[in-house]
Amino acid sequence: MSIDVKYSTTATATGGREGHARSEDGRFDVKLSTPRELGGAGGDGSNPEQLFAAGYAACFIGAMKVAGQQLGIKVPNDVTVTATVGIGPRSLGGFGITADLKVAVPGVDPQQAQALIDTAHGICPYSNATRGNVDVGLTLA
Repeated sequence: MSIDVKYSTTATATGGREGHARSEDGRFDVKLSTPRELGGAGGDGSNPEQLFAAGYAACFIGAMKVAGQQLGIKVPNDVTVTATVGIGPRSLGGFGITADLKVAVPGVDPQQAQALIDTAHGICPYSNATRGNVDVGLTLA
């Protein structure tokens, strides 16, 4: 499989979960803190799971817009995706993540909304990257 890359970006993290992350252009610049649930102090910084959840949610809406064009369904401006990302030890060792997406598509027939979600799940780069590796739940809100 090859990918015709249209955009790429670079970010650098220092200090791990108790550090700092910044994109090369400086538009993204965030302090990192480990949640108490993972043995950290819980500080006022973000964590990788929050960043992944925000990225997945935003990207999935973009995929829904592409799906809407393909299916002839208008995606409303107030569509929301709430991504919940979990982290914990895997039975095979190491750690793994889970992702659950709750999608609200106001004013769209539930069958059409489900078609949008299903099609978007095949389009979204985050969905494609996690497929077969991460349990991803999709719920129409």
